[in-house]
Amino acid sequence: MNDITISVAAAEFGRDMEQGYSTIAALLEEARHRGSQLLVLPEACLGGYLPSLGGGDESDEARQRRLESLPPALELGGPELKRVIDMAGDMVITLGFCEKDGDTRYNAAVTLNGDGILGSYRKVHQPLGENLCYDAGDSYAAFDTPVGRMGMQICYDKGFPEAARELALDGAEIITSISAWPTARTATTSNMEDDRWKQRFDIYDRARALENQVVWVAANQAGTFGSLRFVCSAKIVGPGGEILAGTGVEPGLATATVDVDSLIGAARGGGMYNLRDRRPSVYKTITKEPVHA
Repeated sequence: MNDITISVAAAEFGRDMEQGYSTIAALLEEARHRGSQLLVLPEACLGGYLPSLGGGDESDEARQRRLESLPPALELGGPELKRVIDMAGDMVITLGFCEKDGDTRYNAAVTLNGDGILGSYRKVHQPLGENLCYDAGDSYAAFDTPVGRMGMQICYDKGFPEAARELALDGAEIITSISAWPTARTATTSNMEDDRWKQRFDIYDRARALENQVVWVAANQAGTFGSLRFVCSAKIVGPGGEILAGTGVEPGLATATVDVDSLIGAARGGGMYNLRDRRPSVYKTITKEPVHA
């Protein structure tokens, strides 16, 4: 038996760092009350996300405003993350922040507990002008934690099957996918359940869990920030693609107790073990540029 209780949040985080710490503390208290060993928080917990997403239709004025409204840049070994380490105790926590490395900024994630940082990650895939604000990361790697071998992704990464597969091949059994995933910018709808980007978010979460036969934990921002309205939809997905717990389109904390070894063993032991049955020698164009870029 390898029972782990996991909690994942859809919660609102903005520029106010003290409010962010208060929100983390409240979610941590509730996760502890539920007996959780792993708490997964959204992208950009410490200092918030960007106030808007850019793109080809962005005006010069909007672009300048976005570049002047960046979140605070924090060092991996700095006091801001140390404060969360001190709060964590024996809880394993994944959360997002803006990482400073010299003069370079990254959209980053970290997994930690009271002993310190267990793993860190810099977002590789950048949507809609995010590259104007952050440099891109260049690697995926799984890492060992008290709750098992884990991997991390941030937001748009979930749209790339290769990213999750890289982590699964490195032995990750739990993949945390933290986001500031907003509603669609066009063809908007008043009912968030019908939102195109919300539905896309859910499809990616279930597909990545199923195709890699892993436990997938997706956190997301809630509420609004700048021009963005977030879809919530935090969830825990089993290795068969089934949603074990979720917040729906409301803020909250979803919790599930899972026997990771048993679930993954059942998914991979039924004759279809996706990682084993790959045929890499056939995938000749997978790292090439698309013909019609």
